Order: sequence, then structure tokens, then C-alpha cells
Amino acid sequence: MVWFFVVWLPLGFTWGGDFRAGSARVDITPGEPIWMAGFAARNRPSEGVATRLWAKALAVEDGSRGKAVIVTTDLIGLSRNISETVAARVAQQYGLPRSRLLLNSSHTHSGPVVKANLMTMYFLTPEQQAAVDRYASRLVENLVTVIGAAIADLSPARLSVAHGQVGFAMNRRTKFPPGPVDHDVPVLAVRTPDGKLKAVLFGYACHNTTLLADYVQINGDYAGYAQTEVEAAQPGVTALFLMLCGGDANPSPRGTLADAERHGRTLAAEVLRQLAGPMKPIKPSLRSAWQTIDLAFQPHSREQFEQEAKSENRYLASRARAMLRAYDERRPLHRISYPVQAIRLGKDFTILALGGEVVAGYGLRAKREFAPADLIVAGYSNDVMCYIPTRTIVREGGYEGADSMIYYGLPGPLTEDVEETIFQSIRTVLRRIGLKILQTGR
Repeated sequence: MVWFFVVWLPLGFTWGGDFRAGSARVDITPGEPIWMAGFAARNRPSEGVATRLWAKALAVEDGSRGKAVIVTTDLIGLSRNISETVAARVAQQYGLPRSRLLLNSSHTHSGPVVKANLMTMYFLTPEQQAAVDRYASRLVENLVTVIGAAIADLSPARLSVAHGQVGFAMNRRTKFPPGPVDHDVPVLAVRTPDGKLKAVLFGYACHNTTLLADYVQINGDYAGYAQTEVEAAQPGVTALFLMLCGGDANPSPRGTLADAERHGRTLAAEVLRQLAGPMKPIKPSLRSAWQTIDLAFQPHSREQFEQEAKSENRYLASRARAMLRAYDERRPLHRISYPVQAIRLGKDFTILALGGEVVAGYGLRAKREFAPADLIVAGYSNDVMCYIPTRTIVREGGYEGADSMIYYGLPGPLTEDVEETIFQSIRTVLRRIGLKILQTGR
């Protein structure tokens, strides 16, 4: 099943060459001990807070009053249920179409479990599950609130973009020779008409896993430290981190709080360097498109899961029991819904937002295929349902290609055509926002 939405508005009317933009933030730090997300090896809930976690929103409006809102969260990821609940409420309260709301997560592994992301990874007591449920309910309210606050903050603004690079991301699948990695640091600056910096959106393609399973304090990892550093250097500015296609990249080195702080400073310094240099202005216009497609899993059987349910591996057995329940209810899982979104600002700047833990190959390929367009490719957007491997990674297997599906509670690897299926949707969405397809193929 494919669902497709596209919104575009006239490009001609502006006031003095300005967009309007607004920003807001809300504290989403857990208020009680809670199980932390991302590492199966953790054996106890959080013990205190090292850094606050934030949801931040950037609202942009062009001359025709067409709005889009980008929301970043210091979280492991948002489930489809949370994202769509927020989107429905925002559509009702503010008239914002689904294609105009982008929800992204930094994928910190030192934040709370977010219902129902990676739930096969955790074995929670009823009290621990209740804390996760309470957090999810508050999170929905907080996201709706921060979106409304950013819209209320709209005022004339000028937008510009630049790109830098930092090198601490390392492909974790193939180190010798090094596998694909994307060191790009896109920087979107939002300034008032008199040139004062109001907000900055920046991204990087690397897991927020500097801090490991033995770390049990709430922390935004390198992305959190980078945002704090930028805001400290630019008082009054809202700094938003956009997670790009970092599914197969880890920070290097990693393992200590000092490593996380150092990577944050490195990233922030590059963002500040780009803000201080020449940036490409973006002329006011705004287009968006959204498509939901189905991704298929490789064939599986009830007998397979009956055997796995006997496994001494509790994660494998837990996933098997979930799959058997689905078979019992005559709804075995053969495909999963997948969102593809594009927001184009001006003629030359586009954010392509993909769901799931997208590996670096997607971002690198998209930027090659759609060159010379200025394209930012974000993963971890709107729904983080599983890893999104390339065809090569599906064939190779390993954690990103197969094993991670156990922890996501899914039946097994995606089919080998996953990459081409997604790129067909990417081409459709980008054409709908007026982007010329200059190349086809890899």
C-alpha cells in the first residue's frame, strides 16, 4: 500500500525577501528513574541526570504563508504511534499538513526508553513499564506544545546554508579498508532581518553511542554537548541537532564522558566556523511532499519461530513469542510501513527525511544521484522502526542487515530490493517538490 501527500504553494509573493521563522524548546528530561534505551546489556534504570534532554522546534513560513516545522529530540527515536498522534493533533490545532511536520531523533543511547521503540530489547517489571508509559504520554503533550510555541514565535527571518566537515564518525562494519561514512556537517542559519542569529539547525551522520551500556545517567551524548556548546557561544540562540544517515557509524574514540564532550566540542566548533563564514542565502519559498510505502521482509514461517521460542537466548525467544502471537491472530508480519518526506526551502536547499536507522550509503548515494542539488539526508525521522540497510548490507547480514531485527521485534531481514524500493519513492517525492532528477542509478 502506498499513501502519497504533496503540498506546494505559489512562489511569487514575499515581503522584502524574508521568510518568517520561529523556534522553541521544551525540557523532555525524565522526572523519575527510567529504563534507558539502546543497549541490551544495561541491567538497571537510570541513576540521575548528567544533561537535560530537549525537544526543539523550528517553524518556517514562506511568503505565501505556507508553514513547515522541524522538530528535533534528544531521544533514541520516535515510534510511528507517537509521531502520528502528534501529527494528527498538530493538523487539527494548527492546520499543518503531514508533509510539513518533520520529527527527528538524535538516537542517544543514554536517554529513556520510548514506547514502543526496541521493546523486545527490554524485560521490564510492571513498575518499570508504567514509568515508560507515563513518559510516552508526557512526550506527546510536550511535542505538541513545542510545535505550537515555535509557530507562535514566527517573525521575519533570513535563512542561509553552509557545509562543513568533522571526522570522528567511523564505519563500524568495515574498518580495514574503511567502509562508507559521511562526514558532512550541514548548517542552516536563521537570522533576523538585521543579521542577528536566532536559530541554527545542524546535522551529522553518526550514532550517539559515545557513552556505553555501563553509563546509567541521562545524557544527550555528543549531540547534546554540541547543541549546548553552540548555544553557549551564541546566547539566546536555539541550536537544533538533526540526525543524518548514521546507522552504521560510531564515534571514534568512544567509551568515556570525556569522549562525548570532546566530540560535542568538535562538532560545535565546526558549526560556529560555518556560521562565521560565507553562507548561501535561501530565497523564500516552501514545498513539501510525503509518501508512505511498504517494505517487505524475507519469507518466514511459523515453524521457524516455534524453534526459536525454545532458544536459551531470551531476546530471540521473546521475538519468537511475539511472532507466534501474530501467527495465532492471523496477522503474520510480512511488510512494514515506511515514510519518505521532503521539505524544500527555496530553489536550492532540500531536507530529505527517511524513517528508520538509515545507513550511510543512502545519504551518500542520494547526494550523488541528485547532485548538484543542496540535499540534506536525515535518517531517524518520523518513525524509527528498524535498521534500513543497503542491498549490500542485506546480503552481508550482520547486525544492521539481520540481527537487529530481533531487538526491534520484527520477523527477520528485509528483502534485497529494499534500497531500490526506497529510492523509487525518493525520486517520486523529490520530483513532486520540483527537484530535477539529473542522474538515475548509482
